Amino acid sequence: MQQESTRRSNRDRTEATRADLIAAARKLFTEKSYAETGTPEIVTAAGVTRGALYHHFADKQALFAAVVDQEAQAVAQEIERASPSSLEARDALIAGSDAYLDAMRAPGRTRLLLLDGPAVLGRAAMDAIDNRHGNRSLREGLVAAMRANTMTRLPVDALTALLASAFDRAALAIEAGASAQDYRAVLMALIDGLSPALPRQAPRPARTR
Repeated sequence: MQQESTRRSNRDRTEATRADLIAAARKLFTEKSYAETGTPEIVTAAGVTRGALYHHFADKQALFAAVVDQEAQAVAQEIERASPSSLEARDALIAGSDAYLDAMRAPGRTRLLLLDGPAVLGRAAMDAIDNRHGNRSLREGLVAAMRANTMTRLPVDALTALLASAFDRAALAIEAGASAQDYRAVLMALIDGLSPALPRQAPRPARTR
């Protein structure tokens, strides 16, 4: 019993140290950027030794990858929370889209996931992270909509990639000061444009003088 308690205590300390490193690194990476942050700053901010850093992570890039993965997971959790299976497929897509834009407003998140992430880790590694988290949620929503016949059946991987890119571009533009309402309206139109089963609003007649 005591041995098991000791193992649990050691595991808890290990997990706490790893969490402290990720939290400290996230703060520095978003405040200063990946390139401007050194490992001595990270270990000082985390209150651990340099040896502890390299026990958990091979190098700064590996720590950065853990930060990015955690951020991507947090975004996916917000999307899934907003789009439960009880919603109709289209409504779940809309709710998930709104949740994505809201989640990307967290300070530093667009920099981590959309700017520094691809630059530091490379496109292939970033795609793998996205596909484990946000893109997985989006893909599942698209598949559900196609199965419910509320969306045109299209190659789902290509559709997921293109829609995800549109959402990422919107998040960057909104952070830069663009109208969130305008971007949301266009994204919703994109989703509805893929849904021929929905009734279309008749065009308004042109005004005559």
